[in-house]
Amino acid sequence: MAVALNYNALYGLAILLLANSACGRDLISNPEGEAIFTGEEQVQRSLTEVVVRPEEYARALRNPHKGFTNRGFAEGNEWATLAHSYIRWNEIEDDAADGIDKIQQWCDLEWQGVEQRNIKVIPRVYLHWDGDRKYWPADMDVDDYSSSQFKERVRRLIDRLGQVWDSDPRVAHVEMGLIGKWGEHHSPAPDEEMQQLLGAAFIRSFAQKQILVRHPWEFVDFNFGIYWDSWAHVNQNKHADGILSLGDAWQWRLIGGEVAYNWGDYQIQPGDSPTDTVSDVDHRSYLLETIRRLHCTQLRWVADYDRSDEEARVGGEEVQKALGYRLVIDEVRYPSRIDPGISLDLSFAVRNTGSAPFYYDWPLEFALLDPQTREVVWKSVFPDIDIRSWLPGDQWDTQRREYAIGSETYRENGDFAIPEDLAPGVFILALAVLDPAGMVPAVRFAIRNYYHGGYHPIGYIGIGHDVEDPYIQADNFDDPYNDDSLFYIR
Repeated sequence: MAVALNYNALYGLAILLLANSACGRDLISNPEGEAIFTGEEQVQRSLTEVVVRPEEYARALRNPHKGFTNRGFAEGNEWATLAHSYIRWNEIEDDAADGIDKIQQWCDLEWQGVEQRNIKVIPRVYLHWDGDRKYWPADMDVDDYSSSQFKERVRRLIDRLGQVWDSDPRVAHVEMGLIGKWGEHHSPAPDEEMQQLLGAAFIRSFAQKQILVRHPWEFVDFNFGIYWDSWAHVNQNKHADGILSLGDAWQWRLIGGEVAYNWGDYQIQPGDSPTDTVSDVDHRSYLLETIRRLHCTQLRWVADYDRSDEEARVGGEEVQKALGYRLVIDEVRYPSRIDPGISLDLSFAVRNTGSAPFYYDWPLEFALLDPQTREVVWKSVFPDIDIRSWLPGDQWDTQRREYAIGSETYRENGDFAIPEDLAPGVFILALAVLDPAGMVPAVRFAIRNYYHGGYHPIGYIGIGHDVEDPYIQADNFDDPYNDDSLFYIR
């Protein structure tokens, strides 16, 4: 609804504004004399600019590279887009004569179809599980971590893993593993020589994927992330302190791991079971505090809570919202009309209300959608935006349950040349963060403006055509919780 006003009507407009606010509707005016009722979303329109302030989406999101992580592919946490993959060394290489194709074949078989389900894998190669369950290649000596043969073969294996995994979009990040029980770098721990050997080999072999190690006080010469495999365990405060001692390294080094329920005083913290951890207020609060304080991106085992327990489902969703990144668009500005062949300036403001950054350089796309079919008519990528720079807050205040240093508002803009041959009409202006594996929509912003398939409709825009009202009705949006259509392409 639009009401034409003149300057002498400003007083009347103020009265009208108060009246409509009382009725639960927002009326926003501008100096050009137009006023628009906008309902649940605030939209301001002048003769040249539209300002859209989306409503934040209240629920958690299934987003890539973050959140609850399944142990293997049998678990099925409702929020998980990550699956952990333990790999025995002798499964992928049992003899020096085995080729790199054996590694590729194993991965293709075990990870079959993950891209269609929008799942990414966290692999870890290990030699020793526990007890006598050991998996050295047949032509190597069991428990030998120090011979020249071991050093040569482990370098070769890491080089081959890099060739297979570093460019594989199915791989989220890589846990170093290899040494000690469960590949957790204890029993035995890697000495300084082995840390230098493994660190240099992984740096040489992996240019794209993050590498994580078990302990923050090891591999100190390398910018590796950390997998704490007894996350929030009451007997391992040393590990939390070690991660904190890394300072602002979390801004570029991923922190994750596993919540353990099989040793020490785990009943004290993190609780008796995954269900207990996320449903009990004390356990959940303790877990959330460590996630926020240590800037945690993902956790497994705790993901295996009982979905039939309503308190666990509610608590689990709260934990999912805290893990990793959560990107909220506060405002978008764009012209209400642009002619073909003319440059369009689009700007927006975004905050990260999660606990960690997004760690990979994925592109942000601006698209024009057909209002009837929602199909993409034209699209382009923002040329100078690095979403890794959208950091959350820091220095978690346990009493206030918020960061002492709040999340910054990042103001971004892009300049897009609209093609001269684009047919005039009214389109939906939309945004999407793309997975480079197929350049398909992937990361969802935490706003209500959402369409099935991953695009975020912001408002209507005219290309060589006037727009009567740029506002998109809220009942036109879809709920991302119900959208399991996202995928990527190998």
